[in-house]
Amino acid sequence: MSLTHTPITLTMICRSSSSTTLTCCFQRFDPLHRFTHISIPISLTKPSSFSTPFLTLFKPSSSSSLTLTTQPPQARRKFALPATMLHQNPLVSDIGALAVSGAIAFSFLRFFEETAKRSLFDQKLNRKLVHVSIGLIFMLCWPLYSSDGWGPILASLIPGINIIRMLVIGLGIYKDEATVKSMSRFGDYRELLKGPLYYAATITLASIIYWRTSPISIAAICNLCAGDGLADIVGRRFGDKKIPYNRNKSYAGSIAMAAAGFLTSVGYMSYFSWFGYMEGSLKLVLGFLVVSVVTALVESLPISTELDDNLTVPLTSILVGTVIF
Repeated sequence: MSLTHTPITLTMICRSSSSTTLTCCFQRFDPLHRFTHISIPISLTKPSSFSTPFLTLFKPSSSSSLTLTTQPPQARRKFALPATMLHQNPLVSDIGALAVSGAIAFSFLRFFEETAKRSLFDQKLNRKLVHVSIGLIFMLCWPLYSSDGWGPILASLIPGINIIRMLVIGLGIYKDEATVKSMSRFGDYRELLKGPLYYAATITLASIIYWRTSPISIAAICNLCAGDGLADIVGRRFGDKKIPYNRNKSYAGSIAMAAAGFLTSVGYMSYFSWFGYMEGSLKLVLGFLVVSVVTALVESLPISTELDDNLTVPLTSILVGTVIF
């Protein structure tokens, strides 16, 4: 049994078979991950001396029932994470988390639409700032959701709404010049049916399928947002030396992509480990390094230019991550 995710209550029911031996079984209940209750028969000799570094024994005065509370090592957990953040009812808490994270994500989108309208940044830079920030900001909000089954589904509604927006605007059903200007390369609304649509679809699927306990979701989103986004920004400014097999790509851009994707992935691994959703390790760090380097190599190939790097980058991250993790 893993004790690294959340404080777990073990209720031990004991029967005295002699003056020095208790035959006991205990039931495990984990409110965060909702593990099924299980019973494990054990024998304790001299119960008053029973202890381990991560177990604290509470002796009742007259009852035959003992309660054990397990606490993971302090090096692995910073605090005891509640099962829900905003409300005792998981569904109500998740609806509140949806409202908060949705307000944050759409506020940032609105901000970059205004900067595009006012031409505060170069159009290409403005588009890449949207690309880098939105997915990473959205992922920062994941701990707001409970571990109930509704959490990832409700969270995925936010990028899911963006899928609908991209389709409606990209098909010409609805006109939104600010969105087109902030997300397209050349100001053509039909561009939203490619890169921006793939971007929203990646984050939606990462939320539903992998969620915050999987390093694959971290790798896919971080390499797509930070890696691919900074590759373009750095490549345009310092990319004089082009890659021989693809003159549209530069060494500086590819190195920046691998470095940004890797460092951001490690940062989010630490972030979710702090909340107890996964356990950070050197193995994971090395895995993120391999995924980011391979993804940067694939992004530098001509096929990424012909298809769309918003499609090839997350697909590569997911495929390589599935093999490694």
